[in-house]
Amino acid sequence: MNSRERVLAALNHKEPDRIPVDFGGHRSSGISVQAYKKLREHLGLKPSKLYVYDFIQQLVLIEEDVLDIVGADVVPLGYSYLKHEDYWQDWELQDGTPCKIPGFIKVEREKDGYMVYEEGGQAICIQKNGSLYFEQTCFPLENSNEEDFSDLSVNLDRIMWCKLGTPPAPAGFDDNGLKIWQEAARELRQSTDRAIYGLFGGNLYEMGQFAFRMDNFLYELAANPDRMHRFLDKLTEMHIENLTRYLEAVGEYIDIIGFGDDLGMQTGPQISPDMYREFFKPRHKKIWTHAKKLCPHLKVCLHSCGGIYPLLNDLIEAGIDAVNPVQISCRDMEPSRLKKEFGERLTFWGGGCDTRDVLPNGTPEQIKCHVKENISIFAPGGGFVFQQVHNVLANVPPQSKRSIKEGHTGRFHHLCVTMQSRLAGKIIFPPSPSSDCSCSSPVRSFPIFFFLQHSYIQQAFAITPLKKAQ
Repeated sequence: MNSRERVLAALNHKEPDRIPVDFGGHRSSGISVQAYKKLREHLGLKPSKLYVYDFIQQLVLIEEDVLDIVGADVVPLGYSYLKHEDYWQDWELQDGTPCKIPGFIKVEREKDGYMVYEEGGQAICIQKNGSLYFEQTCFPLENSNEEDFSDLSVNLDRIMWCKLGTPPAPAGFDDNGLKIWQEAARELRQSTDRAIYGLFGGNLYEMGQFAFRMDNFLYELAANPDRMHRFLDKLTEMHIENLTRYLEAVGEYIDIIGFGDDLGMQTGPQISPDMYREFFKPRHKKIWTHAKKLCPHLKVCLHSCGGIYPLLNDLIEAGIDAVNPVQISCRDMEPSRLKKEFGERLTFWGGGCDTRDVLPNGTPEQIKCHVKENISIFAPGGGFVFQQVHNVLANVPPQSKRSIKEGHTGRFHHLCVTMQSRLAGKIIFPPSPSSDCSCSSPVRSFPIFFFLQHSYIQQAFAITPLKKAQ
């Protein structure tokens, strides 16, 4: 299988030749510029120009040499812009590290940090001194009494998440912009056999937060439901119009269409299931059904952080095929629960390694045990794309090469046998994946995670002749 076939098999709940891996295929599976620089140094690779394609989160486009090392099977639609030097401009991180950012972004250095302004002079975001990321400063509807939202598209263009897109941004959904989108998708399809992730967005709940500010939006949902229904109807109408044009341009070239709405928090959903069903489920279903009607081959993947277990049945009914990032540290998001209850109807695009606690703080042994256990639960029967839970952040440091080599043990052999036997039509359940783990000591480590991706997934789950298990 090539990468594209591997990802599609998993999405169709078939066990591929090995578990597909996503590292940098979209804006929630990548790595921050600081961590990426350290990773390349650790791997002994030549220095990168550091193409910061997600300016807000300071994420880089991961170059082919690293994708090959970790066995990544997915790339974002704008990936070919790595080769478009005229798209980029020089910039410096706060620590003086030179990098590249999209040329359309105009950044100003001021007393309090880096600022970005919209055309009217309103600051839309700031990276404060000492901060690693940009934060939103303009909430265009926070003091608005507007009832018909006739200027919604204009107001949304003042939101950093809308204004500062990823390549090929600033191309929009007008005729000229769609030509750029189409050429980017065609160029990438012709140059790679990796699966292409087309991140459309189509946010509803989050867009309300971005527009009104989170506290105001939650208040409005409860206190002024009729007004919020009008806002969401207008927003849905706009999304469907843009989605139609987007898929007419790129639909034939992409494999997954990505939508986003962060509905969860650490302890569960941000809103009640009843409120989700009233305000968002019908509109999500309308948007996602429209995408599948236009391009039946596409798989719909929803990015939704947090504890969304109580909403998963509704999200499946609304039309998602896969969910990301599968935040397994949240309430009721245990891998075994998720796989048992939803594994036949939903692909888990993530949940491979916890990035909140385990990845930044665990020892190599703890990380190995953790990843092995998650894989043993999510992988059988397909429906799993391996990805760490959200982006690898700047505070995740590298570990010694010795730790990486020591991580390459035979402890996944029983899982190899299991996967090969299952593909041969036999059912053999492995022993507890944690039975041979001895986890201790709070030493920080992260390249062992990439090694796990490369060696444990690439080799342990490859369908190759295996020696008899000891």
